[in-house]
Amino acid sequence: ENVPQAGFNLALVASWDVNKNVHLRFLPGLSFQDRSLEYRFLKNGESDLKVRRTESVYLDFPLALKLRTDRVGNFAAYALLGGKLSKDMQSQEETNQQLQSDFILRLESGNSSFDIGAGMDFFLPFFKFSVEGKFELGGRNILIQDESRYSAPLESLQTRSFILSFLFEG
Repeated sequence: ENVPQAGFNLALVASWDVNKNVHLRFLPGLSFQDRSLEYRFLKNGESDLKVRRTESVYLDFPLALKLRTDRVGNFAAYALLGGKLSKDMQSQEETNQQLQSDFILRLESGNSSFDIGAGMDFFLPFFKFSVEGKFELGGRNILIQDESRYSAPLESLQTRSFILSFLFEG
């Protein structure tokens, strides 16, 4: 059973204005994510609960197309479409299970995803403040199937996230 976990990311915003309503954005950054999976193993008719947490620090390279409405006063709404390549800097992909005291859930270090979302721009006197929500849908199975007691019950693991972002642009 997947137990949702919170995370956060820090990124820089680079934007190329194709025209006043279409912007191509590149937001490289670091993303700190936790995953938690609960396993229930039956032993002598009793359920044994085990929790496996994996912590990841991703180096993200997202590219998004921002489609914005015309500005009305100090407000504009927008839609986002894009993709992202990520590299887990804390991956245990190369870890040897035989050298561990307990089996770990090993995940691949590389990941890719498709992003779709919407947001609002607020134009303030000295900067632009934006609030956006987007869904991240992973395109790859990041589970390393090594037939351990934690990976064997799983067919695949893919990223499925909701991301709430607050952006400050000068």
